[in-house]
Parts: sequence; C-alpha cells; structure tokens
Amino acid sequence: MKKRSRLVVVLLVVLLCGFFLYPTIAWYGFVPQDAKELATGSNVQIKEYSRGQASRDLRALKELVADDPQAALPSEFSYLKEYAKENYKAMKRSVPRNWTVEALFAGFYNEQDMFDSAESYYRTSLLDLKALGNKALQLGLDLKGGMSILLEADVAAYEEKIGKAASSAEISEAIHQDIEILEKRIDQFGVSEPVIRLQGDDQILIEIPGAADPERVNSFLRGKGSLVFKIVDNTLTSELNAYYAENPSEVYTDTGALKQPSFLPAGKIAAGYYVSDEYGIDELESYVVIEEEIGLDGIHLESATTATDGITGRPVVNFKLDSLGGDIFYKLTSTHVGDTMAVVMDGKVKAMATINEGIRSNVQISGFNSEEAADLAIVLRTAALPIELIVSSQQAVGATLGEDAVSAGLKAIAVGLALVMILMFAYYHVSGLVADLALLLNMFFMISILSAFNFTLTLTSVAGLILTLGMAVDTNVIIFERIKEERRLGKSDVASIKAGFDKAFWTVMDANITTIIAALVLSQLGSSSVKGFANTLAIGIVSSVFTALFVSHLIFDATVAQREGKKLHISWRKN
Repeated sequence: MKKRSRLVVVLLVVLLCGFFLYPTIAWYGFVPQDAKELATGSNVQIKEYSRGQASRDLRALKELVADDPQAALPSEFSYLKEYAKENYKAMKRSVPRNWTVEALFAGFYNEQDMFDSAESYYRTSLLDLKALGNKALQLGLDLKGGMSILLEADVAAYEEKIGKAASSAEISEAIHQDIEILEKRIDQFGVSEPVIRLQGDDQILIEIPGAADPERVNSFLRGKGSLVFKIVDNTLTSELNAYYAENPSEVYTDTGALKQPSFLPAGKIAAGYYVSDEYGIDELESYVVIEEEIGLDGIHLESATTATDGITGRPVVNFKLDSLGGDIFYKLTSTHVGDTMAVVMDGKVKAMATINEGIRSNVQISGFNSEEAADLAIVLRTAALPIELIVSSQQAVGATLGEDAVSAGLKAIAVGLALVMILMFAYYHVSGLVADLALLLNMFFMISILSAFNFTLTLTSVAGLILTLGMAVDTNVIIFERIKEERRLGKSDVASIKAGFDKAFWTVMDANITTIIAALVLSQLGSSSVKGFANTLAIGIVSSVFTALFVSHLIFDATVAQREGKKLHISWRKN
C-alpha cells in the first residue's frame, strides 16, 4: 500500500475512533454530577421529574403574571420562548421583541399547552443525556459502586409445588418468566436501571448500580405485596378527570407525585391509570378514584395465564386464587356487582373490569388485545414468582471504594504508560518516540473500541489495559531489533526499515495470534470478570499490531525513507 493510502486509512481510523469516543469524553468530562444522577434514573423517574418541574414552573409563571403582567420574563423560563415563537408563527402573529410574562402566556393556546411544552423541555434534555450516557463507556459495579446479587432457582420447591418432577424445559420456562417479572418491576428501586440476565442454566444475576436499599431489594426479589385489587368510584373519577383538565398545574406536586384534591372524601384516593406503550414503558392515560381500603391482596394469587375466549375469540386473562383469597374475593365481588374493579400495582392502576357476578377462585378478565392481555398476565404473576429464587450470593460495593478503584486504576495506567515511554526513548532514541506515539494511539483506539461496543469497564478490564500497555511495545521492540540487525549488515536506513518490517511481520503475527486465541477462549468460556479482562486484552492486541505494523511504518517512511539526508536514530550508540 502506498504511503498516501496508508495515511488516509490512519486518519479515517482516528476520526472514526474519535466519533466513538466523543460520548465518553462528553459524559464524564462535561456533564454535571447532578444531571448524571437524574439522567441515569429510570424512564419513569424522568417522567415524574419532568412533570414535577413543569408544574413548578407553570405555578411560578402564573404567580408572576398575576402580580405584574408586564414584568420582564426571568431567565430561568427563557427556554419556553422557543415554543412560544413557534406558536406565534402558527397563529400568524408577530413575535414580540421584548418578552414579558404576559407575552409568553400569549404565545400558548392554554395552560395545558404551556405545561406540555415545559414538560417536553425537561424530558428531552434528560432523555438526550440518558442516550449520551448509554453510548459512553460504562463502569462496572466494582468501579462505581452498587449491589450484585446471584439468585439460584429452587427446583425442589418448584417440583413440590407442581406435584411432579419438572423437565429441564419447564424449569427453563419458569426461570425466564422470573426474569420477565423482575424486569417488569424494574422501576421500584429509585436508582438507575438494574441489569438482570440469565447465568448458566438455573441462575439469575442482578446488578444494581448506585446506592440500593437492601430491604427494598429483598422486597423486589420476593415479588409479593405490591399487587392489590380495589373498587373504583366512577362518579368521583369523572369529577377528578374534569378537575385535572381544568387545572393542569394542580395535577402534580413538585416531586412529580400525583396531587390529592381536597374534594375527595376520606377513604378515597386519586391514582393514575397506566397502559404500556410500544417501548414497554407505562404511559399515563387517565385518572381514577379508588377505595383506599384494599379489597384483595395479590399474595393470594397462585397463577395467571393468557387464553382465548371460545365464543368471541378475543384474548382473556385467567388467574387462580388460593382458598382464603377465593373467599375474600367472592365477598368483595358479590357486594359490588355492577361496580368497576381495578388491578393496582405499586400504586398504579394497570387494568379495570366491571364486576358482573360474585367470583370465587377462578377469575377471567377480558377486554384486551393480545399484547395487553400478556402484559396483564405478567402483572398478575408478579404476586408470586413461578419458581422461587434463593439468594446464592450478595455483594455490595460502596461508592467510595469504587472511586478509589477508579483513581488507583487511572494512576496505574498513567505510571505504567510513563515508565514504558521513558524506557523506549532511553533505549531506542528518537525511534523510541515513534513507539511512544504508537502506544498513545493504541490507548486511544482501545478506549474508543470499548466505548463503541458499549463494553463495561471493570477492575479486571483495567488490569487488561495495564497489561496491554506493556505488551504493546513488544511488537515495536521486535521490529526495531530487526532494523538494527539489517543496519549491522551494512544496509542503508531505507533498506533496513523495509527489511526490518518485512522480516518481523510473521514473528509479530505468530506471537499475537496465539495470545488472541487464548483471549477469545477466555472471553467465551470464562466468568463475567474474566470476560472483561479477555475482551480488553483481545482488543489491545489487535490495536497494538495495527499501530506497530501500520502507523509506525508510516512514520518511518515519512521521516526517513522518503527524505534525503535524514538519518535513522534507533539507538543512542553507533551500530
């Protein structure tokens, strides 16, 4: 390949790596810590925060316009001007030059429009940050703190429950249902989203970044106590929806929680009715007034499945109660025939149905499409996991320990890099600087590739980075020694460089291919911690070979081989 073509390839690789590395640099270098904490929360938390902030801003603006409509618009609300300008243009009205509070209100159709615009601003800002954070190089629990829990399926208890020996397929299906249930209840933590995945055949690994309350985690794992059945007050529900529609600033508190209107009598509470969107995220559809008293606790559910109605052909959800739950449910439904019953999970109404007759233990609910029926079945099953899980191990890593590990890892990388660079310059003179430049590019390429593939950086990965630093110069050492041997034979610098790279090629490739094979085997068969080390090592090997055989060769050709009068400095002593 010609020199110009190699230069183009190197520049393209550098630009591509820079593109992949940008999210990591932006996330860790320019995003404030408080913004990170908000953006790394669950989507539900982001919704609640955005709505709370929008309600706060709308109330503050209403107070300002009531006090002095001609007051200048405060800078903290200037973000609404862009939305108002678009509305002015849509209404074919001239955009005001001086923005007063009254002019801002005139740029919106109603309070709800202003609220929606404010919520959109906060939501878009946080979701953009969340997307940026997802593209950045992630830190493992051992670096940023959190909790790691390994759960093991209690096969013996499951077989006792179903009354027969379970096949491997039945156990696998039950474990996957457990994972599905745990993922559905992921927003309970109040921290960034946990990672839940199958490990082996009968184990589930849960990694919860950040500070997690062990009690809340244990409640989450048990999967009981958050599902209840309550009776709906239809009359008050209509009044509540009309009130919220007329008073959008009174829907949420500053923290994003649903406000309880003063006209609701004792024993009645307002709740949101949520449906899952195409992303599986709960979307608020309307508001419901329900009884504060629990009609039936979800701990009495034994099973929940989806089926098809034999007459209508529409999907239905069947669930079965234990004997005590059947008695309670029969009394509840018998006394409320004609009323609406709500399925409430974690304070959210997830389904509603009209009670036509008293029901005891086997219940069927209809009125859903297939996806909604499947979602409701999952909701109902969260009252009891299909197969019980036993905590095999539970480890917590404090944030301070994680920060110390990051600091120690960065210091080790910096010290190792500095020592290798000094040694190369001390032994190989100016040519050592070429190797140092290739080493820096190698680090740049490695971190960019890790970021591009969204790898998680752990302590073992940091160990792989440090090891790769030492190994990366091996290729340059082999090439330099070959060049020195050619010069001792009396060849010119240009001929020595060409022969050195040509003769060192297969030696370098043989040494690195054997190492990368070992790394790939570890990556496929090793545990999660070993995989981090193996992946980093494999990426480092490929990157070091490219920088040594491609980048270093290009630099030598550009500085010596194609420039007359330039002497190759590959040692402090004469050869």
